[in-house]
Amino acid sequence: MFDNPYSTAILSWYQANARDLPWRRPDASPWSILVSEIMLQQTPVVRVRPAWEAWMDRWPTPADLAAEPSGEAVRMWNRLGYPRRALNLHACAREIVDRHNGEVPDSHADLLALPGIGPYTAAAVASFAFGQRHAILDTNVRRVLARADTGIEYPPKTQSKAELRLAESLLPPEADVAALWGVAIMELGALVCTARSPACADCPIADKCAWRLAGKPAHDGPPRRGQTYAGTDRQVRGRLLAVLRDASGPVHKPALDAVWDEPVQRERALDALVADGLVDPLDDGRYALPG
Repeated sequence: MFDNPYSTAILSWYQANARDLPWRRPDASPWSILVSEIMLQQTPVVRVRPAWEAWMDRWPTPADLAAEPSGEAVRMWNRLGYPRRALNLHACAREIVDRHNGEVPDSHADLLALPGIGPYTAAAVASFAFGQRHAILDTNVRRVLARADTGIEYPPKTQSKAELRLAESLLPPEADVAALWGVAIMELGALVCTARSPACADCPIADKCAWRLAGKPAHDGPPRRGQTYAGTDRQVRGRLLAVLRDASGPVHKPALDAVWDEPVQRERALDALVADGLVDPLDDGRYALPG
């Protein structure tokens, strides 16, 4: 029997407070939704939106992207971070063209089989692009459910089977309402039930939240922060990629050497970019984005 004590309040809150995001509009294509979901992984909306708009202007369909070299996807990704996602999107586009006639598949299993697509992204695209009934469990949803239903401040580091069972038990029976519920609870976590400064006074389910009713007990310390960027291999990789993105063709090694003084770290970062398929070493000693 369906029993969701939060759905009415959260759905009403969402209707009044949802951000106007282009990938949420009624005319958004399944491809545009897939692109947004991959871009939004570990990246805030404020950075994703301009990148998504530029991407969709250039490649409005999977076939448009599949027709170009993967290096162009890396170049277009610019400084969005975690550039392997650009390669995944390019690989997805080619798979969609080769195996699905250029149309993003509506089957959850087919979505999950696409390169770089995990359980969350497959469920999100099936729900938001095709109105299907799937449990959506991103970081925001897990935090809302941990607080409201479980009474703890933060969810565990690794998603548990109990979290999935809880999310599935809260799904409205109607597929279209379940899809709306998924995006609504995500939005609540993004705007109100945030990691560091939850706005409990603005929360539509504050009167039902187990964590708030228990006095907001601390759990496992403060919210986990991301890795410091300055001085890391990630920063070095970013600088090396920037040289290649800004170049009109392959570059000689000294142009890469100039962006980072410490040679051991620089070579390690360059080797990692090559291993990840983000940089191609050429026979003449130059380097280029993948062809």
